[in-house]
Amino acid sequence: MMSYGCLRLLKRTPFLSRSFWTGGSGAEKMNIREVIEDLTQASIEVRQEVTSVTNPREKEKIALRHIKKYAAKDACANEFQKGLEWFNVSRSISMRQDLTGKICVLDFFTYCCINCMHILPDLAALEKKFSIEDGLVVIGVHSAKFANEKDSSKILAAVQRYNIAHPVVNDAKLSMWQDIGIVCWPSLVILGPKGQPLFALVGEGHREEMFLYIKVALAYFKSLNEISDHSLPLKPSQHLLPVSKDTLLFPGKIHLANIKNKDRMVIADTGNNRILIMDLKGKVEHVVGGYAPAFRDGNFQTARFNAPQGICSLGDEIFVADTENHAIRKIDLVLQTVTTLVGTGEQSHDYVGGNVGKAQSLSSPWDVAIHHHKQEEKSVPVLMIAIAGTHQIWGFFLEDTIWWKKKSIMAGTCIAIVGSGREENRNNSYPHAAGLAQPSGLALAREKNMLFFADSESSSVRVVHLDDGKVSGVCGGDRNPGNLHDFGDIDGRQCTAKLQHPLGLAWDSVDSVVYIADTYNHKIKKVDLLGNCRTLYGAGKPTANHKFDEPSGLAVHLGSRIIYVADTNNHRIVSINLEDNKIDTISVDLPSETTHSDGTYKFDAEVSSDGGNLEIALDVKFMNDLKLNSDAPQRWSVNLPDKWTTQASKGDLKTPITLNIPKGELTVEFIISLDIITCKTDECIPKKLDLVFTIRRNSKAQSKVKLNEILEIE
Repeated sequence: MMSYGCLRLLKRTPFLSRSFWTGGSGAEKMNIREVIEDLTQASIEVRQEVTSVTNPREKEKIALRHIKKYAAKDACANEFQKGLEWFNVSRSISMRQDLTGKICVLDFFTYCCINCMHILPDLAALEKKFSIEDGLVVIGVHSAKFANEKDSSKILAAVQRYNIAHPVVNDAKLSMWQDIGIVCWPSLVILGPKGQPLFALVGEGHREEMFLYIKVALAYFKSLNEISDHSLPLKPSQHLLPVSKDTLLFPGKIHLANIKNKDRMVIADTGNNRILIMDLKGKVEHVVGGYAPAFRDGNFQTARFNAPQGICSLGDEIFVADTENHAIRKIDLVLQTVTTLVGTGEQSHDYVGGNVGKAQSLSSPWDVAIHHHKQEEKSVPVLMIAIAGTHQIWGFFLEDTIWWKKKSIMAGTCIAIVGSGREENRNNSYPHAAGLAQPSGLALAREKNMLFFADSESSSVRVVHLDDGKVSGVCGGDRNPGNLHDFGDIDGRQCTAKLQHPLGLAWDSVDSVVYIADTYNHKIKKVDLLGNCRTLYGAGKPTANHKFDEPSGLAVHLGSRIIYVADTNNHRIVSINLEDNKIDTISVDLPSETTHSDGTYKFDAEVSSDGGNLEIALDVKFMNDLKLNSDAPQRWSVNLPDKWTTQASKGDLKTPITLNIPKGELTVEFIISLDIITCKTDECIPKKLDLVFTIRRNSKAQSKVKLNEILEIE
């Protein structure tokens, strides 16, 4: 099933294309926009034809017939405009100089768009299957929707956050978008080795056909000797990130919980794929999950997440929106385990739900909140889930529940409760008739029986009335439900107030206001129940210290009147006193045991009991497509036993480690710690490895010992 992004139609006006022609005077001449318009419909028809047959050879024949037809046309893709900023490469990429001889996939995306995020794993898998030397190049053509997204520093952060490894260009003025005639995000245009358009794919959900088309195209053009194996000047941006695992990396959401009668802060350390549980001063008590993304239940050390976002709690249980695993996970603080409640680990296109537990698949859950639903003489807990991928709010029912309109729902069921699935800003008295636009933040006002949500793509704050499911607007956005481009930075009332892609909310029951992380305006705002919205903090106001970079999560401590902010692109959590506006950065203090090793290697050696020298050389071999990031620092360090000496207690991997060992009879153990940055096709992964050496003493052993140790790292 295809899913479309934020639709942006372009008015068709007379246009002089910058295309050039390769055919002779007798050839049919079409400009690039005419070809793309024709090709978009033709690609839909090819998809239908391919899916109608089961024989792989027949599928390839269909694709080849289409490729031959469009390879013969005269129109070719335009050159990239000069002066554009590029990422993941050391210089600008030229369509003619670099992409001639390549099958090129142009990914027209904007980093806010959930549909654009959904195709990134498809592109990464494609790049893993077919390398640049094989003849495939993927180029991300960033075509901004929001004003903030035109800023190259923000695009760089997005490239790093989403582990994009291929070249990306900031086409802020939409030059390529307009020249080719793209109409919505995401759009994929597959070019042949002479720049000729072969396929135009709109929306997400094209993984299988992309693999088919690229395979057939490479084989066909190789048979014509038109594919080149030349490389590109890649320079991944991941090495610019903080390399220490003891710091936050793009923290997404923050939650305050009362755990065993103590105030605790729970942070989704999104870029590090882990959850941190700490006191309000930043002292970490539990690290849940690891650094490499994965989908695994287990204890706090073995469990794995993939870009977790929203978090909430109920008693000794913490619920996590495990966004890129498309799942809801539960952290049990008593058992110290992580289990999956909902989701299969794969993205779904289900807009209804109704299955129980892990049988129900999801699409990019972004935030969660516990609602206590009134039911006769008691209240029952319902986990409310902002499902950004299908533009809906779902409910996971922890107990048997009588829901709206007296509908009986069995415990463990997960079901869509608000939103049609159409991406729009449509308010309605009937919850399933309402249209949402990538809901990304939730705030529950229990005493008001309201669920506020940050409707990021409509740049608005909206509310679900939990007595009957009615959806209404609070502030921001446009009255036209189809207009998802009415954004800005204006204080005001209801629709006269303007926001820009807000991602986080927090309810303040003392003042009856909702705090807003107005993410792309880099500000914290507040709105009351009448829709009066005004700016509180950000952009250097009220002091120069009040500056944020795409803040995404908020939490309010009612007793101390402090608001906590996940300042995402600054990789930090800040606290702001609502009474005097004092702002502080929370210093995250991880206990030493949480800086655990990703792997332990054990070695033995014998050295003369009369003393001597030990030289250790490391030969690192990487497995499973892992490799060393040559642009990042790779270090070792060693803590030596008493009276042992060395010329250097730390260094790089190329430098042998030389130790001076005193006289002695006792067997001694020491550890060399490696702190390295490794990379796969689509991500960079920091690793800490412990090399444990056991040195035995023997009067007959050599006094000068050289060890050449092989490390296989995966």
